Amino acid sequence: MDHVVTIQDLANDDIVSVLDRARELLPVAHGDKRNDVLAGKILATCFFEPSTRTRLSFETAMHRLGGNVIGFADPSATSHLKGETLADAVRMVAGYADAIVLRHPQEGSAQLAAEISEVPVINGGDGAGQHPTQTLLDLFTIREEVGKLEGLTVGLLGDLRYGRTVHSLAAALARYDTTMHFIAPKSLAMPRRVTTELPDGWSAHAALDGILPELDLLYVTRIQKERFPDPEDYARVAGAYTISAEILRDAKPTLRILHPLPRVDEIATDVDGTDHAAYFRQAFNGVPVRMALLEMLLGSD
Repeated sequence: MDHVVTIQDLANDDIVSVLDRARELLPVAHGDKRNDVLAGKILATCFFEPSTRTRLSFETAMHRLGGNVIGFADPSATSHLKGETLADAVRMVAGYADAIVLRHPQEGSAQLAAEISEVPVINGGDGAGQHPTQTLLDLFTIREEVGKLEGLTVGLLGDLRYGRTVHSLAAALARYDTTMHFIAPKSLAMPRRVTTELPDGWSAHAALDGILPELDLLYVTRIQKERFPDPEDYARVAGAYTISAEILRDAKPTLRILHPLPRVDEIATDVDGTDHAAYFRQAFNGVPVRMALLEMLLGSD
């Protein structure tokens, strides 16, 4: 495994290895144990789009493993503002670091970077494309919260058109005999380029009614205003779904709710105190999972 651009870059054995190793690294992720396996290594975090969880958890992961971090979170403070191309930026950064985490608004940017970089490239989100490391931490969270990955009934709700997290997650869940319900307004339905790659076992819906009692897991996404080319299109679907504690009275007691965060109004705060809420634990899980991935990519020599 040289680069992680899409979840398809990881075989099932790779995924299991990352999840198993992440569990072993939990004490290190919490700061209770020390691990310096990546001492002397440098990770470059190049974020051309805003990020909180992905950038900070990657940086925390690298520091917890004894490595160092360089990078930027504001492209306007880089030569990007002077017209430097992404290709030139990647070639330059590859000379400074042992691996690159790239977030960029253009779909396909991570693939471009991987094709020209001499060091591993990890896709931290490429527009409406994929977000494979988010999928790894989602799978880790599901296994920790539900106890297994196989044979679950999962609802994916919200912005399925532009939501790169659900594109990667659907592809991964399909490997585990998952029944998937895609719940979204028609204008935000899961793209055909995603569904055509899925086996039978999924269905599309406009509402959560009637589906909720069947679910083992509900994955909620924000309707992403920044992805809409027309503000009026966004206004028509904003606030389409809100999950509240009252709605969850019809859910299984064991249902777990995930969300890649940040949230706006799609999950009411009264859900936070219920047993269903797993999204803040999910956010923390980015640290051990990304530690395991970095160790796999950089720790062999």
